Amino acid sequence: MPEALYFNGLDDLIRNALAEDIGTGDITTLSCIPEDAVSTGVLLAKDEGVVCGLSVAARVFALLDPHVTLTPRVEDGAAVAKGDILADIQGPSRSVLTGERTALNLLQRLSGIATRTRLAVDSISGTKTKIVDTRKTTPGLRVLEKYAVRCGGGGNHRFNLSDGILIKDNHIVAAGGITEAVRRVRRLAPHTLKIEVETENLAQIDEALAAGADIIMLDNMSLEEMRKAVAHIAGRALTEASGNMGDKDLRQVAETGVDFISIGALTNAVRALDISLRFR
Repeated sequence: MPEALYFNGLDDLIRNALAEDIGTGDITTLSCIPEDAVSTGVLLAKDEGVVCGLSVAARVFALLDPHVTLTPRVEDGAAVAKGDILADIQGPSRSVLTGERTALNLLQRLSGIATRTRLAVDSISGTKTKIVDTRKTTPGLRVLEKYAVRCGGGGNHRFNLSDGILIKDNHIVAAGGITEAVRRVRRLAPHTLKIEVETENLAQIDEALAAGADIIMLDNMSLEEMRKAVAHIAGRALTEASGNMGDKDLRQVAETGVDFISIGALTNAVRALDISLRFR
């Protein structure tokens, strides 16, 4: 399994998913499949896209029954075409059938995220801008979904609330303004963390710059507003375009000169890649 997927809780996540799906037992499989039956099969791509999560799928079967072996034919991050074989699988038929849906659910979702991310990254090829994700992830699956973004060629924004400072609109209101919010952050937060401030207009940008923000988020601005903002900031802080970016022409956004485009839709509005398990 890739080092990126070693984290406390992965096995618990998978066990919980298996328990949710199996319940008190796979009645269909236990009723019609002999206990000593052994099957071989393949994981088959039924759509074009980017694969991610084969090691996770393999772990599902390993936890369910160590006698099941799933051998990938491609690596996470590989582009595949409809009809490509992604992996071979062999083992007790009952175990393969019982774990099939949980393994495919995870594999299909992560591959869908990687595929959508790759499309976004390709759409801004040749610009300096980088595509990053957000915290709009499925509860409990964040580490996997952010891994899928990286497999698609994107980057990760904050993983959680403790590893970055992002002062958003409600923080600004509750703290009494950008200047006061940044002042309080500087008093208590570690100096190793960068400070990002969400802004909606040039006046807020000026206040954020004066307060010493490292990154300025340009939230829900028009293309012309973003161009003016980037020119106004003039390299004094990094810039991030945000706000329904999944519905925007990303190339046009990148051409405004922003450093990053953050897209919640990479993880919260993704279509799973169609993958099936077929016995030979």
